[in-house]
Amino acid sequence: MGLHSPKIETFDVAAGTNTDPKGFVRAVDEYREEPFGLYLSRAMVDHPTLTHLRSWLLPALGIRVTDFTWKPGHERLQDHYIDVADVTRDGATWWTEDHYVDLVVHTGERTEVLDLDELAEAVAAGLLDAERAERALTTSHRTLAGLAEQGHDLDRWLARQDVALTWT
Repeated sequence: MGLHSPKIETFDVAAGTNTDPKGFVRAVDEYREEPFGLYLSRAMVDHPTLTHLRSWLLPALGIRVTDFTWKPGHERLQDHYIDVADVTRDGATWWTEDHYVDLVVHTGERTEVLDLDELAEAVAAGLLDAERAERALTTSHRTLAGLAEQGHDLDRWLARQDVALTWT
């Protein structure tokens, strides 16, 4: 993807919109707030390989968990995609600042860690300070270790964190 600043995304619950890192505002089909985070579901209009995304923003864990719906012929063998990110909110507006590192969960089998090279490049270029980089590594290691301890079962690991995700 190339060197880039941390991606910031906005989730405006009151307006029912999601603004992506490039500034495109998209309608959200559903927002749902729980004590542990924010759920959103929206169509992926004009996306070449996806039709829909469902995500949970989990601020206490420093992650965003996503389940994608793929167009026929573009399916990927994965169960959940996890972005390591700072999740903040002010009233009805939430934000994520993606910290490059991602995890791909293959339930019951393994969890892959992706984009550590992007994290290193961003730190070297001064796009991500040492504090946020350390938080990203700590979060990714804690999440990976927790998933491994629970047989790479996201729901089982999250239950140990008092988080129960529901998807629509």
